[in-house]
Amino acid sequence: MNGERMNDKRMNGEPMSEMSMGSVAGLTWANVVKDVQLEWRSRDVFNSMLFFALLVVVIFSFAFDPTAEQSREIVGGLIWVAFLFSTVTALNQSWARELRNGVLDAYRVSPAPAEALFFGKCIGNFIFVSVLECLMAPLFVVFYNLTVLGPAWQIVLILVFGTWALVINGTFFAVMSIRTRNRELMLPLLLLPISIPAIMSMVQATRAVLSGVSPGGHIKLLAGYCVVFTTACYMLFETVLNAE
Repeated sequence: MNGERMNDKRMNGEPMSEMSMGSVAGLTWANVVKDVQLEWRSRDVFNSMLFFALLVVVIFSFAFDPTAEQSREIVGGLIWVAFLFSTVTALNQSWARELRNGVLDAYRVSPAPAEALFFGKCIGNFIFVSVLECLMAPLFVVFYNLTVLGPAWQIVLILVFGTWALVINGTFFAVMSIRTRNRELMLPLLLLPISIPAIMSMVQATRAVLSGVSPGGHIKLLAGYCVVFTTACYMLFETVLNAE
């Protein structure tokens, strides 16, 4: 009955925003739980992310062998290089799984709101990347003799905003490129240019906090970036989902 009411609203031209927020939240949560359970059973996405991140940490630690002061200058960039390409790996595989199982085609013809699928996928990917960041943080400290001179809460804030900025755009562009022949190549080509302002802010803010300097407006820029692109991706996702 709930699905029929949602379908009637679509047929009558009522906007999806007028639907029950509880229905959208419930469907979003169902998508998150589904993704987490599938990943817990297979661990395909997380293992790929972890392998790439470990590779970056180990190779660059042997290449640079920096002092503590030098580490604070370079680790901001290395951290986000590892997380950026690990995120791309996760995004490619997560949507490919939905395509193989016919989830996207089923969702296109269902009365369920598209934003539930989108935000469910975004939150699931955010959880995966956040778990990776928690595991990799101690390794960066050990391998690079790293000490944080600034407030730790600012690092957490940068990680939250930075991860969401990568995930929200990455999820959107991944579904845009999922039906292309070279989707593994298309996603970085679409994601990296649009993420340059966010990546620059992430690196500069991380380096500033590690060195005990105020990050200035970089955190505010990251927050604004997240708001703008979350809104834009939310508004365009249903169009992309239903495009041939």
